[in-house]
Amino acid sequence: MGFVDLHVHSTASDGSCPPEAVISLAVQAGLDAIALTDHDTVDGIPAAQDAADAAGIRLIPGIEVSSIYHGTEIHILGLFVTPSDPALGSMLEDFRRIRDDRNRQLLSSLEKDGMPLTRTQLTGSNPDTVITRAHVARAMVEAGYASSLDQAYKRYLRYGGKYCPRKASPAPEAVVSALLSGGAFVSLAHPYQYNLGDGGIRTLATQMKEMGMQGLEVYHSSHNQHESGKLQVLAKELGLLPTGGSDFHGANKPDISIGTGRGGLRVSSLLLDDIDRLRAGR
Repeated sequence: MGFVDLHVHSTASDGSCPPEAVISLAVQAGLDAIALTDHDTVDGIPAAQDAADAAGIRLIPGIEVSSIYHGTEIHILGLFVTPSDPALGSMLEDFRRIRDDRNRQLLSSLEKDGMPLTRTQLTGSNPDTVITRAHVARAMVEAGYASSLDQAYKRYLRYGGKYCPRKASPAPEAVVSALLSGGAFVSLAHPYQYNLGDGGIRTLATQMKEMGMQGLEVYHSSHNQHESGKLQVLAKELGLLPTGGSDFHGANKPDISIGTGRGGLRVSSLLLDDIDRLRAGR
């Protein structure tokens, strides 16, 4: 039995490693496959695919999409996305416009309070990256405006706070529909991060199952064994396939390693086998 990591980020969004380096790290970790799931973009997939083909490791093209559920931001994973799908492309273009508007507001507010940041400071070596809070937090630390990433998030970059207005993200129905249109396998990412409680997670997962969602991220770096156990039971009850991944971001989340998360995470390749069988039966 081998192992996989179905939740990984690169410099195409808020990770610190280029797609090619992510593949190299996955090979070093002895993984059978990884899914590149950058936030609201598929721009890193071509480079990752080339590197994966050369290294002999399986790459699942993926994405992690932001959505709003009753005022709470949630994240939805799409595995086996079709980057050229028109519905996905349209949604991502809307995302880029919404994110650019939010970033302009954020940076303007910081500058007014004596904390200007340039685009070069934000994007670093990848000028085409999707700028996220992680980019702003890192730039604030490097500019001396915050002493640590944790302080940057808590003091300046809280969602809905003075400097960080919430993005006008689409409802889960729209995200699931766009992902399904391109043949993606859809899963709810890290359910316990939304502070919904067990009942709220069940309600959300049930509603998304009715929308066409097929999976639930049972195994994640933020889940303890008890939480993963509860999610495993919930997935079985709802007829959802469990997924899992580290949520690797490189140096932007230095305590999370690809394939092993915060130390104890191991995602069996059998989970990917189950997803493959489901997709083959369509």
